[in-house]
Formats: sequence, structure tokens, C-alpha cells
Amino acid sequence: MKEKLQQFKETIENFWRQRSKKQQGLIISSVVLFLIIVIGGTIFFSRTPMVQLYSGLSAEEAGQVKVELDTRGIEHEVRDGGTTIYVPKGQAEGLLVELAAQGIPDSGQIDYGFFSANTSWGVTDNEFGMIKLDAMQSELGNLLSGFSGINQANVMINLPEESVFITEQTDSTSVAINLTLEPGHQFNNEQVRALHHLVEKAVPNLTTDNIVIMDQYFNYYNLDNENINSTSDVFAQQQSIKKEIERDLQQRVQQMLSVMIGPEKVIATVTADLDFTQENRVEQLVEPVDEEAMKGIPISLETIRESYEGEGALDEAAAGTGEEDVTEYPVGDGSGVGEYELEQDTINYEFNRIQREISESPYRLRDLGIQVAVDNTKVTTDEEGNLELLSAEEQQQVQASVQSILDSIIATSIDGNIADINPAEKTSIVFQTFNGISRETDEGGFNLPIWAYVAIGVVLLALIAVIVILLLRKSKQSPVSEEEMYMSEADRVTEIPGIEEPEDTESSIKRKQLEKMATEKPDDFAKLLRSWISED
Repeated sequence: MKEKLQQFKETIENFWRQRSKKQQGLIISSVVLFLIIVIGGTIFFSRTPMVQLYSGLSAEEAGQVKVELDTRGIEHEVRDGGTTIYVPKGQAEGLLVELAAQGIPDSGQIDYGFFSANTSWGVTDNEFGMIKLDAMQSELGNLLSGFSGINQANVMINLPEESVFITEQTDSTSVAINLTLEPGHQFNNEQVRALHHLVEKAVPNLTTDNIVIMDQYFNYYNLDNENINSTSDVFAQQQSIKKEIERDLQQRVQQMLSVMIGPEKVIATVTADLDFTQENRVEQLVEPVDEEAMKGIPISLETIRESYEGEGALDEAAAGTGEEDVTEYPVGDGSGVGEYELEQDTINYEFNRIQREISESPYRLRDLGIQVAVDNTKVTTDEEGNLELLSAEEQQQVQASVQSILDSIIATSIDGNIADINPAEKTSIVFQTFNGISRETDEGGFNLPIWAYVAIGVVLLALIAVIVILLLRKSKQSPVSEEEMYMSEADRVTEIPGIEEPEDTESSIKRKQLEKMATEKPDDFAKLLRSWISED
């Protein structure tokens, strides 16, 4: 037995010595990988899969379930800070039914099912009121907990005592709710309004003014916050519209100037001032039909003519001349002769009555500012190899061209109702060397980016590595000398057997004679053929 073990050991050692280091490393890594797969698979498949039995439990409920599982000796795990309990997969469904039959977990809350299970004739009105209030709070909390984003809801209801006197005024009902929300969940205005409306209808004699909802982060969700939220939403919308208008104008200016000057030679920014005022007004105007004469259309005419002549008139010449007379009041004894005449024409005109209901749209561009920075360098270089700069005359030409374009954009973009627009005051053109742009000049070669050179270098290194590996593999093979190649070639030549000519037979001799006769004496050969054909 020992000899066989020794022989087996020597065989393994010889086999191991005959392997190269690379082969030994492959064998060791294969064995280690095999052991890892076997051990890992054994552990994975032998482990009992755990599934969730309960989740979202309170500390009291989790303690009840854990005590019961420990009593039964069932393997279990408590996760998520004591709110979730996991048990083996095969026992989960049975445990749910058995624990539910025992009333586990018991939250201790009173719901409407308490009345059917604990009906008694000895319950007083105060006890019944407390139980009913607790049941209302529990049911409302369970109702709110069923909504998405709410893990738990604690409700406190304050019901006023009913008075026996009709004339006596009682306090109103109020509700306080504490919500435990999922991390990152937020309510919008519609959801907050829906929660208030739900609570208002669930509790009798309750108004939305007496509802307070707060989460675990001390954030209040009142209907009064709707205006605040809507104001913030409006501000965000206005800023978004402002940025969109600025971005659109900037792209147009940048695109136009880049074509004229160069894509890397100009940078443009735009700042806009918008009027977000939305005005609704009603104008009631009265305009003449004939604007030149400022007259309307006559629709009615009334003419009055009165005249009178008789005695008994007062003397108007001596009106108020006496010491006791009233100034400019006729006096006398009424013995004079008087005349009276009245001519009155009344014409009613109709004018144009116009009523306009005007709704002016917001987002009017009230002011606009455009800032342009131009690179003052040229593509060419001087004798020392430095980039040349634009001269003062060239800068003035470029500035005049850019200014003309910007003036046109500003004049057509700003609202036409705004007077006294000076486009020159709303633009700024600066000539400056751009230091953030590469200044390498093109000398007839290809200006490739750095990543292109890196990629080319990696490819070249890979090709060199492949060539070296192929050469090393070829060098390991036994070389063949030129003499051996020539000798082997000669051997192959000598080894090729020659074509053996068959021995002459009677038929072959006759064939050769006929071929010779056909070439030397074609007439005789033709006669011979005709004779053979005639015999056949």
C-alpha cells in the first residue's frame, strides 16, 4: 500500500515538474476557482430563503410577533430598524393565518369592530363617548395611512360637549393629524386640498379652518400655503420663460456673429427684462362720426319760437338807479310798453359708442442688453512667431458691423409701445485676446486633439505587443537549417517515381504504323480507310 502511495506521489511530482510556471498557475487557479464555486454554491443553495412576514410594524407590534416566534422556536430575522420581520419561505403563509387567529399583532387601537365584540349594558355615556372618539381617530388614521407616500397617520379629534340649551353656543370641532411620510415624498396643492376635504367630511361639524396637518419634519400642510406655493410656482415659471427668451436671442446672435467673424472668435451673452403684468380692462369710448367737424349724426330737432308785445312793462332804463333800488333791477309803476321774443333750436346728435374689453398678454420684452466679446487676434503670425493683433481701423470696422446687427435685433425685439429706445446704450462690444482657446497655428499638418494621439499610441503598442508575442512563439519552435531544407527538397525530387512506359504490343505497333502512314502518306491512308468502310 505504501509503495502504491509512493508511486502515486512520485507520479504527481514528476507531472508537476514537467509543467511550466504558466501551466502551474493555471492549474492552481482552476482548483481554487472550482473550490470557490463548490463552497459558494453549497452555502447559497443550503441557506434557507427568508421572506417578509410583516412590515411597517411599531415597536410594540414587532415585540409581540418576536416573542411568539421565539416561543415556537421558528427562525426569524428583524430588519429595517425593527419594523420588518422575515421568516423562512415555507412557513410564511401558515404563520400569517395562525398569528391572525391569535390576534397578533395587536396595535391596541380601538376601531368600530370593538363595539360588536364588547357590547354591554353597563357602559356609561362617558365611556361610550371615549370609545367612540378613539374608534373615530383609529379609523381616520387607518384611512389616511392607505394613501401613497403616508406610512402612518396619528389623529387627534377634539369634539365639543353638546349643550342641553339651544341658545348656548358651543365650541367647534378641531382635528390635529401627524403624518409619517416616506423619505423624499412631497404633497402638491391638489393633494393637500384633497386631504383637508377628506378629513372635513369624515368628522362631523368640522370645517377646514380647524384642521391642522403636520409631518414628522414639522412641515405644516394648510390651505393657506396654497397661495405661497402658487406664488413660488409662478416665479419659477417666469424665470424659466426669461431664461428661454435670453437663450433664444443668444443663440441667434452667436450663430450670426460666428459666421461673420469665426466660431471661436466671438462670445455673446444676452440679458432681458420682461414685463409679466397681465392687465384686463374695459374701455368705453365716444367718438364723433365726422372726425373733421367733430359732429355726430343728428337724430332729433326741436325748435321753439315765442314772441309777446303789450303794456304794463317795467322801465328797464331806470333799473336800480335809486337809493333804495336793487342794482340792475327794473323799477317803475308798470305803465310802459314791452316786447318779448324767444328763439330756441335743440338738436340731438348720436355719436359712436365703443366698448372694448382688452386683455393684454404678459411677457412683453421691456428692456434688452447684449454683450459681445471679440477676439482681437489674427490667424497669421509675425516674424517672431507671435499672433498678430487687429489694428484700430480693423477693430472699428468689426465694431460697426456688429453694432449694426445688434441695433436691428434690439429695435425689433423690444416692445414697440416703449419709447426712447437707444440701441447703442444697450450693447457692449469688447475686443480682447481669448486666453482660454488654444493658439497653435496650422503649419500644413493635421492638428489632432490629444485624445487622438493617445488612441494612436495605444493601438501602436498593441500591434507591437502582438508582433513580439508571435515572434516569441515562433522562436520556441525548432529551427530548420537551409541545408536540411535543400536536402529535403532533393529527397522529395528523387523520391518522385518516373512514368513507366508500357511494353510494345501488337495493337500498339499497328497503331504506330497507322499514325506514321497518316503523316507520311495521307493518300494511301485515305484509300485504306475507304476499303475498310466498304468492307464493313
